[in-house]
Amino acid sequence: MLEAIAAILGGYLLGSIPFGLVLVRMAGLGDIRAIGSGNIGATNVLRTGHKGLALATLLLDGGKGAIAVLIARFALSDDIVPLAGFAAVLGHNFPVWLGFKGGKGVATTFGTLMAASWPVGVACCVTWLIVAGLFRISSLSALTALALAPVFATFFADWSFAAMALGMAVLGFIRHMPNIRRLLKGEEPRIGAKKEAS
Repeated sequence: MLEAIAAILGGYLLGSIPFGLVLVRMAGLGDIRAIGSGNIGATNVLRTGHKGLALATLLLDGGKGAIAVLIARFALSDDIVPLAGFAAVLGHNFPVWLGFKGGKGVATTFGTLMAASWPVGVACCVTWLIVAGLFRISSLSALTALALAPVFATFFADWSFAAMALGMAVLGFIRHMPNIRRLLKGEEPRIGAKKEAS
């Protein structure tokens, strides 16, 4: 029980670090929440026009999920990994420091999955790339990869990882509800558009 609590708390705190917000402020570009969609993730950071900041945000957001998983695996046990991974994504999406208004968790989810079970992570990344190449819509690519993550985990990992992937997919869909509504209306911007939703 203590290990589970430690994994959840540690994962949440790692996940809740708002790297996009911190990097944009350090670059002297103001508050990322006042730019574009107001999201703290890499897609919205890209709207600042600084690709390097967006890439750094992407890597750090993915990295914090991976680190949460690796710490749980090596400091605690494999059985605790799904709790730490889910908590990291929960922390990114709903960080206590920002009034529980965070990102959409795609990069953190992918980083978590890559560290927890690399075949699942790779499968999700490949899915994202294929859908993005076909439709040029970032949110559709993310939603497709999130939806398939539990399926990939069932084949490449085990039930506990599949449950973690399902939980993260649910969180992702909740955070993407505005995007889903735009997709259904045919109004979701394509990759490269100035007002692309993150």
